[in-house]
Amino acid sequence: MTLLEGKRALVTGGSRGLGAAICKRLAKEGASVAFSYNSHGDAAQETLEAVEGLGGTARAFQCSVLEEAATTEMVSELVKAWGGLDILVNNAGITQNLPLPLLELEDFDRVMAVNVRGTYLTSRAVARPMIRSKSGVILNIGSLAGERALEAPIHYCASKAAVSGMTRAMAKELARHHIRVLCLAPGLLEDGVGRNLPEHRRLDYLHHCSLGRAGTFDEVAAFAAFLVSGESSFMSGETVVMDGGV
Repeated sequence: MTLLEGKRALVTGGSRGLGAAICKRLAKEGASVAFSYNSHGDAAQETLEAVEGLGGTARAFQCSVLEEAATTEMVSELVKAWGGLDILVNNAGITQNLPLPLLELEDFDRVMAVNVRGTYLTSRAVARPMIRSKSGVILNIGSLAGERALEAPIHYCASKAAVSGMTRAMAKELARHHIRVLCLAPGLLEDGVGRNLPEHRRLDYLHHCSLGRAGTFDEVAAFAAFLVSGESSFMSGETVVMDGGV
């Protein structure tokens, strides 16, 4: 028996990077997987085919996490087709490598909107059918930058700290409906956001990392699958840091 046999999952930002790795891992563990994406249709098609190639049921929606009506419609369509949702992974997020003196208001607002408001809008839409079914798991993807004093863009750090705070509050509120809420905060990974780090910051991270290397998408995706499975049924409200021992 696989970890997620018969489960129905939605992953935001699932066309590329960590989101795509999570989609594929959830499918490998037996879940039906739907994902949203904002752009990069070719990558979305590749992820869709990869999930189907693992024997899973897959659906893709071009839908920004900032589009309230489209998000609600996507969730309603999935609930109608699948009869409900068991898992939500709030993965969609953005960042910019900008120092405070060069950080414009629109830059700050954009990162906060996608990373925080997007998590709120999708969680609200999915929580409604989960409450009706009296079960579910919401996994928010945070960041080590939201948990530690790191040299990182302040709007990104602020947004991921907010996601961690939302996780605790949502877990407390939704517990009476038998819904668990967790946050997974990865450190530096080999791809994704880590590609844009200045070399001195990457080397400094590796110097302080006990394992002496960056993590991989597949490692984080495997742990994400565990967290949303019944194997972690006594965990809720926690932000789990996965950083190689910094």
